[in-house]
Amino acid sequence: MTPIALTVLIFGLMLGLMAVRVPIAICMFAAGSIGYVVQAGWLPLASFLNTQAFARFASYDLSVIPLFILMGNFATQGGISRALFEFAAAVMARFKGGLAMAAVMACAAFGAICGSSVATAATITQVALPEMKKHGYSGRLSTGTLAAGGTLGILIPPSVPLVIYAILTEQNIAKLFAAAMVPGLIAMLGYMVAIAIYVRLVPGQAPEHDEAPALTLAALKGVAPIAIIFLVVFGGIYGGKFTPTEGAAVGAASTFVAALLKREIDWRKFKLCFYATAEASAMIFMIFLGADLMNSALALTQVPAQLAGVVQGWGLAPLAVVGAILVFYVVLGAVMDELSMILLTIPIFFPMVMGLDFGLPKESVAIWFGIMVLMTVGFGLLAPPVGLNVYIVNGMAKDLPIAESYKGVMPFLVADTLRTLLLLFVPAISLWLVKYVG
Repeated sequence: MTPIALTVLIFGLMLGLMAVRVPIAICMFAAGSIGYVVQAGWLPLASFLNTQAFARFASYDLSVIPLFILMGNFATQGGISRALFEFAAAVMARFKGGLAMAAVMACAAFGAICGSSVATAATITQVALPEMKKHGYSGRLSTGTLAAGGTLGILIPPSVPLVIYAILTEQNIAKLFAAAMVPGLIAMLGYMVAIAIYVRLVPGQAPEHDEAPALTLAALKGVAPIAIIFLVVFGGIYGGKFTPTEGAAVGAASTFVAALLKREIDWRKFKLCFYATAEASAMIFMIFLGADLMNSALALTQVPAQLAGVVQGWGLAPLAVVGAILVFYVVLGAVMDELSMILLTIPIFFPMVMGLDFGLPKESVAIWFGIMVLMTVGFGLLAPPVGLNVYIVNGMAKDLPIAESYKGVMPFLVADTLRTLLLLFVPAISLWLVKYVG
């Protein structure tokens, strides 16, 4: 069997298993195992698993993932989301579509202490969706806004996918977080502009005027813990007081204290936070193992290296190559989640991109490409036929047809496209804050 045929077989088997709803970690593990055995035999596979599993899971860097997830769970169970939405509503509700803009702002603020897109979407939806319905917002706009706003959970640091990218490519997590700050804020502002335009072009989607609640001292006190946690965690990281892993631990502890002070967390919720963290971490680590095995099987075929050589031999402009990769991510997002895409494709695409000449230092290219990947995998969380965020939010909207929710995310996909093109052609936007990180 030729290397190309074997590569097609490995990917075909993985996609076939996914089509019958086999968990993605098992899909990659099974396809990788068969590909490895065909090329090297059973004993080398057993030896690989004997060493690789321990080597992967014993990595100190990986501990940052469950810590940030735990931080997000404490924020979710600690009632922090309601305070965020009430403050944002007090600021934005006087504008047409302001309550939808407030939901986006709340998602961005919650994402700054969460790191998970699905958790951000689900948590803010619980608070914001009933309020938006009560004020006369259409189900289409409400669910579309909350699904899109949820993606800010991974676009604004801390971001679990960005941590995984840093581990895979051996890049500085703090620098990647700094690089994601400005694009994340652009994403938030882009969504708010999309709402402002949409409610004026499409009548009946939002009320002409929202009741603007007063911006009270209580509302300011409600968001103070979020601001303090963000400043402590990222101020400590960039001030050299602790590493990103230590910062995640400090953030988890600080969020727990904030939840205690709000008297929103009890023993049952406390246990639920750890159960949810263990479940999510186990899922991510199993995907890690499956992706490691599949990437090793693909590496034995030498097709990824040959592909990189072929692409470089075509003489295409570097930006054209990156653009093609981003389009591939958009397509792949129709069948895979963002973590699986990153784990499976970065070992293939990263060496290819690093071999191109962008006129930038290699570290800058690695950081910029990571931000481009992060921005693009968000498409998969919104675009049909999967759109995990859309499914989550629509499921909480009860009787609303999912087609309406998909219509609701279309303006935000336009904003995503424009933002991605801007960051693609102007890398300096992503790299601006990085130069201030030692």
